[in-house]
Amino acid sequence: MKNNKLWLASLFWVPVLAQAQPQDKPNIIIIFADDLGYGDLSCYAHPTIYTPNLDQMAHEGMRFTQFYNAACVCTPSRAGLLTGRLPIRSGMAGSESSGNVIYPGSTGGLPLSEITIAEALKDVDYQTAIIGKWHLGHLPQYLPLNQGFDYFFGIPYSNDMAPPLYKNAPELPLFENENVIESGPDQHLLTKRYTEKAINFIEKNSDQPFFLYYASNFPHTPLFASNDFSGKSKRGLYGDVVEELDWSVGEVLKTVKKLGLSEKTLVIFTSDNGPWLLRGENGGSAGLLRDGKGSTCEGGFRVPAIAWWPGTIKSDQTSADIISTMDLFPTIVKLAAASLPEDRIIDGKDISPVLFGEKIEMDNKVVFYYFKNEIYAIRKGPWKAHFITKPSYSKIPPEVHTPPLLYNIEHDPSEKYDVSENYPDIIKDIIDLKEKHEAGITLVESQLDKGGR
Repeated sequence: MKNNKLWLASLFWVPVLAQAQPQDKPNIIIIFADDLGYGDLSCYAHPTIYTPNLDQMAHEGMRFTQFYNAACVCTPSRAGLLTGRLPIRSGMAGSESSGNVIYPGSTGGLPLSEITIAEALKDVDYQTAIIGKWHLGHLPQYLPLNQGFDYFFGIPYSNDMAPPLYKNAPELPLFENENVIESGPDQHLLTKRYTEKAINFIEKNSDQPFFLYYASNFPHTPLFASNDFSGKSKRGLYGDVVEELDWSVGEVLKTVKKLGLSEKTLVIFTSDNGPWLLRGENGGSAGLLRDGKGSTCEGGFRVPAIAWWPGTIKSDQTSADIISTMDLFPTIVKLAAASLPEDRIIDGKDISPVLFGEKIEMDNKVVFYYFKNEIYAIRKGPWKAHFITKPSYSKIPPEVHTPPLLYNIEHDPSEKYDVSENYPDIIKDIIDLKEKHEAGITLVESQLDKGGR
C-alpha cells in the first residue's frame, strides 16, 4: 500500500497543510437526523429553533446549500447513504405494489451482497458502530453486525412502528448488538442514551481509527424530549426535540475535542429526507423549498448538511456544490485509503476536493429523483425536469407531464416558475439522459415487496 500520509498530503493546498497534517486514516462520524427539514436549524434561518452547537459546527466548518439524499423516505435513503448506490440497484427502492419502506412485518433487507461504508472501512482496520435507527432489515441476517458494524445500539426501524399505530407489531425493540434488551423503551430518554453510547464508543476507540454512524430516530414522529428540553423551545415540542438533538451533537463534538481528536476526525451532520409536513406542527419545515418528505420536489430530497474537520476544512465555508449522501461512500473510502468495489456501479463521486476547498467541475452534476422504482424528476446542473408529480402523502394520483415541467433550480429553488416552453433543447437533453440512465438499470428483486406491514 502506498504511503497514505503522502497521498493525502498531495490533495491539500499549502495553507491547509500549514494548519495540520491529517492522520493516515481519519476517524469518520456521520450523524443522521430523521425527517429534519432544510429550514429546521437556526444556521439555515429558522427563526425560533435554537441550535447553537450545529451553528458552531457550521462556523468551524462547511455548510452545504445543495445537499441531496438518494430518496425522499427512510429505507431507500439509508441504503443509498451506506452503499453509495441508487437504492433501485439493491432492491431497496420499492415498487408500485410495495410500501415506501421496511415495516415490522417485512421480511426483506439490504442484501448482504451490498458493501456498506462500514464493510469497506473494516478492510482497513476501522472499528465501526451504529447508534440509533437502522431501518435496513430487522431479521437477524440483515442486522448491522452482518453489514460491517462491530457494535449496534438502537432501534431497527422508525419509532412509530409499534402499537397502537401498528396493531400487529411487537412493542418497539431496543437492540444491543443482536439482542433485544428492552421492549418499548422510554423514548423521552432515547437521545440521552444514544449520546452516552456514542461518547463511550469514541472514548473506547480514541487510539485507533473508527467509524461512528449515529442515526437518530428524531425528529420523526412521535416526538419525545427529555425533561431537560421539554417545554423549552419557542417552536413547541418539535423544537424541543431538535434542540435536544443539537445538544447531542454538541456532546459528541465536545468529546472529540476533549480527546484531542479534532484534527483527526471528519464529522458530517445531515438528515435522511425532508420534513414530514403531513404531521402539521409535529413536522418540520423545508424553508423556501417546495413540499417535503415523500415528494420528489426539492423539499423531499434537499436537506441541511454540515461538514467539520478542523485543520482540514477551513472555517466559515458555504458550499453551493450539488452534493449527495451517495458521495460520502467514495469520499470516505478514499480518505481512509480503502478500496472501492470494482464489481458494481457506484453512483456517488469523491467530493474530498470540495472539503479541501478546491474548485472542481460540478456544473453538470446529475440528481435522479426516484419515487420507488420510477424516475419522477432529474436535475442536471441548474435545470430540473419533472416527468411526474404527486404531492407527498396525497390521495391525488400521479400526474404525468409531456413535455416535462422545467425549473431553473438555482434561480427558483421553490419550483414556482415552469420555463419549459423557453428551453426545448434543455428538455431534450434531460429526456435523452433519462433514457440512457434507464437503459443501464438492471432491475433486481424488490426487498420492500417481501412480507407485510
